[in-house]
Amino acid sequence: MAKMGLIGEKVEIEVETILTEEEKLDRERELEALIEMIRPAVQSDGGDLMLLSADVETGVIKVMLVGSCSSCAISETTLKAGIERILTGRLPWVTSVVGDVDDSMEFEDSYAMGRGGYVPKI
Repeated sequence: MAKMGLIGEKVEIEVETILTEEEKLDRERELEALIEMIRPAVQSDGGDLMLLSADVETGVIKVMLVGSCSSCAISETTLKAGIERILTGRLPWVTSVVGDVDDSMEFEDSYAMGRGGYVPKI
């Protein structure tokens, strides 16, 4: 929300939104459904997308790319131009997407999973 200052400049006022438990659950369900919609595209290249945490009040979402994404040169692009763009574009309450890539896997193992070789454990 913006209002005019004394000499005409815009002054940003932050308004704290208090969500009911039902609204929080609705946001969590929306986010989980959207993550599940995105995952097959990441899995088709041998990786996967994990939702690590979500603060539905502040809009900060933490995700991790795993599998062949560990050795992929465009993982950062997938996070920013793909996942972040989709989440912020479809869920107006999402303010920030913090992403990471799982680096616990050896490069050769991660690379071998590319092109659809990764099947996530259920």
